[in-house]
Amino acid sequence: MKQRLTIIPATPWTARHIWSTEPKPLAVLLITLVIMGVGEALILLSNLGSAPWTVLSQGIALQGNFSVGWASFIISLVVMLFWFPLKVRLGIGTILNVIVIAIFLGITVAALPPPLSSLSQFGYFLFGMILLGSGTAFYLTCHLGAGPRDGLMVGICHYFHWKVGKTRTIIEVSVCALGYWLGGTVGLGTLIYAVGIGWIVQSTVMVLRYYGNRRKKDTAL
Repeated sequence: MKQRLTIIPATPWTARHIWSTEPKPLAVLLITLVIMGVGEALILLSNLGSAPWTVLSQGIALQGNFSVGWASFIISLVVMLFWFPLKVRLGIGTILNVIVIAIFLGITVAALPPPLSSLSQFGYFLFGMILLGSGTAFYLTCHLGAGPRDGLMVGICHYFHWKVGKTRTIIEVSVCALGYWLGGTVGLGTLIYAVGIGWIVQSTVMVLRYYGNRRKKDTAL
């Protein structure tokens, strides 16, 4: 466990174990998953291009002649197969990730009007990226388990001892390229997302690590 906490730092809300129902880590997990759902909705409403994993789903759906929803489900299952050699474990956060984000994605898309100008489109998109990236870092520091794609990122980070920003960028760019090759649609927002989201996650992780270390020093005093 100690090695895993070096990549995703321990925080005051880190759970004791991956299926813990302690109030503080569970509350942080749920709040940040809601924020991530809102972030995904803003990106979708911006209409500047799908996220790389959606592009891959589109490409696979075209090649397999089935729906994007089924393609996304198949991708999630395949991604989770890679969890075994990477020693990534399923947790309560894995299940809540799928449920909570989907619910608040739908609620936000239904509640918010689509942007009417190019400026508001970029505003939706960039704010959505910030919410999604920072939310990813916060929910991972709960150590209650990751969603399928985030679990792959964390597993690769631990296996190769890479930082989150580098790992996430490699994954997103690779997925985007494969999805485009298979026939998925790539927009300007897709490219910005692919090269930018990992560094938002990385920056937030660094801030949380600093906060955790500072708190330990203050407690020791």
